[in-house]
Amino acid sequence: MHAHDQEHGDHSAYETGPERISVLERIFGENDVAAEANRAAFDAHGVRSVNLMSSPGAGKTTLLVHTLAHLRDSGVRAGVVEGDIETSIDADRLAGFGAQVALLNTGDGFGGECHLDAPMVAKALTTLDLASLDLLLVENVGNLVCPAEFDVGAHDSVMVYAITEGEEKPLKYPVMFRSVSVVLVNKMDLLPHLDFDLELFRRNMAQINPDAPLIEVSARTGDGLAEWHEWLSTSREPVRSA
Repeated sequence: MHAHDQEHGDHSAYETGPERISVLERIFGENDVAAEANRAAFDAHGVRSVNLMSSPGAGKTTLLVHTLAHLRDSGVRAGVVEGDIETSIDADRLAGFGAQVALLNTGDGFGGECHLDAPMVAKALTTLDLASLDLLLVENVGNLVCPAEFDVGAHDSVMVYAITEGEEKPLKYPVMFRSVSVVLVNKMDLLPHLDFDLELFRRNMAQINPDAPLIEVSARTGDGLAEWHEWLSTSREPVRSA
């Protein structure tokens, strides 16, 4: 099920009424066609794709630094589509780990969108050699709303959630939390210093998406990342087309 089939977020900038509905249907319809084409390309080359989403500053890039090093040492041929509104700061951090990296600045010809969509990812794929990849990680633009609504063609979606954000976020942003296969609960090294109720967060998460496992990690210290790497290696893998 596509994210927009489940629930829409706040698109109040669009006109209300039938015209607004028509615009949204066209946007999501065109996106779905591109997403299916992306997925078909991944499947044809035997590449598994994972969409990483989070709010800004939750730790996606730091997590990716550790993950790419692990994948390199494990012999997994990895690629990254790095999404940001501006700059190559995060993409530069991911260089030197043996991964192909394609940078997507949404401020460059895409209107400064706060998310990646399937046509953007399709453009990035033209700069990658899918035939030489086993895994493609899409680092989406930091945002808790729009990225969850746009299918980019990935096989799985993962959320990196920092405990500094508070326990209530699953209830306030249910579309995001409902759309993911797993939640990485990041910055656990800060737990002794915060008034964060981990059990309440777990209950809130169970209310919104009881099927998504929670993996407690610290991208800064590396604690818990072995479980994330295990999930990444054992979850659904596409079969290379003949």
